[in-house]
Amino acid sequence: MEFSLNTAFDFVMKFLATHSKLIIGIIVNIILIYVFCKITDVFNNKLERMLEKKHSDSPLINLMPIFTRVVKVVIIFLLLAGFLQSFGYNVSSLIAGFGITGLAVGFAAKEAIGNVFGSIGLLADRVYKVGDYISFDSYEGTVEDVNFRSTTIRTIQGFEVNIPNNLLANNEIVNVSKANQRRIDLTLDIEYGTSNEKIDRAVEILNEIASTHSNIKDGAVAFVENLAASSIQVRLVAYTPETTWAGLTMVKSQILRQIIHHYRAEGIEFAFPSTSVYMANVEVNK
Repeated sequence: MEFSLNTAFDFVMKFLATHSKLIIGIIVNIILIYVFCKITDVFNNKLERMLEKKHSDSPLINLMPIFTRVVKVVIIFLLLAGFLQSFGYNVSSLIAGFGITGLAVGFAAKEAIGNVFGSIGLLADRVYKVGDYISFDSYEGTVEDVNFRSTTIRTIQGFEVNIPNNLLANNEIVNVSKANQRRIDLTLDIEYGTSNEKIDRAVEILNEIASTHSNIKDGAVAFVENLAASSIQVRLVAYTPETTWAGLTMVKSQILRQIIHHYRAEGIEFAFPSTSVYMANVEVNK
């Protein structure tokens, strides 16, 4: 065991002595990459604050995260190129090789390139930003990250979903966070046996609840909508300034509870699907 440890120690010391320049170069480059990336972040934050103060509607604000990542990639590439050049590698031929193979890679990576341009288009058009609540196809949730390839959203179930940006750029996106109001649309079924006075009262109750609720805007409408197969349908259409899913759900729940309490207090019965069967009394002549 002692011989093995001594041998390993001697090997490490010889390696450090032989490749000391390489090791020092790697450490220096890591430090430089870290420092320059931090400087880029500081500059990005200051520029974002300046744009928000002077040009709050500028699309550059939404493009800043991508610009920052591009700058970091360029910094890392230049530092690595300088490091390789210092050890005798021909960086010019390496760059030329990247240029030649880049064409072939470009044809093979059309989807990836489409995602990059899709992300730029989404941010330039200010469709959404990190923190917004969006709805797309069968997904909806809060935007957590936007990168070159995809957008990450956190669904209301708590799942993390990555959606390619080219799909988002070519489809309809609903930005719920930009809404200034949300619609509450309720259809209630009451029994056909309800008296005329109680039918009128059922509509009045809806109007009273909407007009007295603190989170319902003026202009709510209540009316008899339809004569369904087994019920008379009354409907309430109202708007609330609560734009979040949680806020909308809470207001809707409050209204439904008040409707149930008022209808029960005044003897207005809710209908349920039913079928009436009429038996004919037929006399048979013998």
